[in-house]
Amino acid sequence: MRIALGSDHAGFQLRNCIREFLQDSSYFTGDFGAEGSDRPCDYPDAAFEVGVRVARSEYDLGILVCGTGIGMSIAANKIPGIRAALAYDEETGRLAREHNNANVLALGGRKTDCETAIRIVKAWLSADFDASRHLLRIDKIKSFEEGAAMIRDRLNSPPRLVTFDHPLIQHKIGIIRDRNTSVKAFRELVQEIAGLMVYETTRNLQLEPVTVETPITTTTAYSLSGKKIAIVPILRAGLGMVDGILQLIPNAKVGHIGLYRDPETLEPVEYYCKLPGDIGERDIIIVDPMLATGGSAVAAIDLVKKRGGKKVSLLSLIAAPEGVARVHERHPDVDIFTAALDSHLNDHGYIVPGLGDAGDRLFGTR
Repeated sequence: MRIALGSDHAGFQLRNCIREFLQDSSYFTGDFGAEGSDRPCDYPDAAFEVGVRVARSEYDLGILVCGTGIGMSIAANKIPGIRAALAYDEETGRLAREHNNANVLALGGRKTDCETAIRIVKAWLSADFDASRHLLRIDKIKSFEEGAAMIRDRLNSPPRLVTFDHPLIQHKIGIIRDRNTSVKAFRELVQEIAGLMVYETTRNLQLEPVTVETPITTTTAYSLSGKKIAIVPILRAGLGMVDGILQLIPNAKVGHIGLYRDPETLEPVEYYCKLPGDIGERDIIIVDPMLATGGSAVAAIDLVKKRGGKKVSLLSLIAAPEGVARVHERHPDVDIFTAALDSHLNDHGYIVPGLGDAGDRLFGTR
């Protein structure tokens, strides 16, 4: 096995101690800084040299040492493919491999003596990665690295507006815009569109590995874990989207918020609110076909948060820029998912071109 070693001046002596142990144990080692304890150098340089060589598979593993080990682990983890773990005893050294499949070990030269460091290295090298329990988490880290550009965009421009451009969704949106579409067809299409849209809304749900027995053999599959979901329609039009979502997430709990829009002020007025008792422990999807002025959406989010809701997203078929701006101004932590971002609102607060009053078209009361 080939192990790349690197340190700054503060970790120089401990690195030499580890190198001697590794060479005596018949490991092939490579040195990438520092040149001495009396010659100050920057830990990111050594972290980069070791990390790149491990990422390129020039070396199987890497060991980095600075004063505390913290800086080395932070710097090395900026390199795609590197999983650097800071260890301070035998248990953390072992778990770094078993749970995290760490390919770089970081140690603190000012915090760890030579004897302890060798025990940590032994524990790390002798441990095996428990893929049956932890492979999914490692794969998620890889997906984060592969989507680094997207993540940077997300961090630099919170909150998020996602507009779906899938051909099936756009085709169905075109049909429900048509004033000649029947109530029956309109209702069915709204459910179908909501079901298609919920795929993206639930992209970040947590999974856990489970063992299942197929007709052929036993294998590892995946099951939803972590927080559960609550769907909260804004009455009455939001009801039209619920069944389409429940077809995919049948175990989700459903709350209800009753709001109507004052025809003169265009502001929402609450008349009903009933939410699951454990709303604070759930991922919450508020659904309303039309995000127009944003007043109803903001009021609904206010109600959910006042009752303990934390992670909230908003799902609408069609949105107006005015509504999006209002929601994000009041609730910058809420992601908005929509099938279409239309032009503007007219003098009556309707979305243009829109599709008219979604509630009337769903329930045949127009």
